[in-house]
Amino acid sequence: MNVSEGRGMAEFTQTARVLSVTDLTPNVRQLILLPTTQKLAFQPGQWVSLKLPVGSTPPLNRAYSMAVPASPSGELTLVFDRVPDGLGSRYLSQIRAGDELLLSGPYGNFVLPQPLDRELLCIAQYTGLVPIRCMLKAMYAHRETVPVLVIAVGPAEDELLYHQELLSLALMRPSFRYLPLVASGEESAVALTVSMLRQLVSDQSKVIPMLCGTKGFVRPLRGYFVETGYDRKDVKTETYD
Repeated sequence: MNVSEGRGMAEFTQTARVLSVTDLTPNVRQLILLPTTQKLAFQPGQWVSLKLPVGSTPPLNRAYSMAVPASPSGELTLVFDRVPDGLGSRYLSQIRAGDELLLSGPYGNFVLPQPLDRELLCIAQYTGLVPIRCMLKAMYAHRETVPVLVIAVGPAEDELLYHQELLSLALMRPSFRYLPLVASGEESAVALTVSMLRQLVSDQSKVIPMLCGTKGFVRPLRGYFVETGYDRKDVKTETYD
């Protein structure tokens, strides 16, 4: 998933070797990379910046969230969707195992809040599910039992990312609920999600909302939560455009 980047101090950049390339859906691809200089210590939900040798003034910086928590091997699992006429995704679509990429990081504050003392409500638009999936893997590796509801909105049925994995998780864990939705545009995605929220959370105790997607998706949903009584800072968001 490509997310919006922030600016900071001079960054440490290193190469990473591509270990594997896998198609997850017709338009979403997974890369597994291994940094060649040092392992990255990151929190689930954070991202790395790839420095791509394309564009009018290369490198082109593109940021991608990790899909799997940090491991002893140091491998990084990144996911991106093919954007029509997208310079970054077009370049990455040509990458093969054995190639190398430049990266820096990790960055980002879209991480699990502490303590997890209420139900966690994760709402993801398409590849916005990537950092949330990373969080879920970390939570369940540590036997977290807080109730979780994931609402995942995809542009088509065959583009619902990690669909079978989340269905299986819902079967195995009574505290985990998964609601897949299909909507082709931002407006319809927001409208459909809000209609589900009214049924699922309006009469319950407050939850911990975490929203990830495009600005046109995330901002109206954050507004919905604020209108229903949430403090703006209590609605965690990440956008990738």
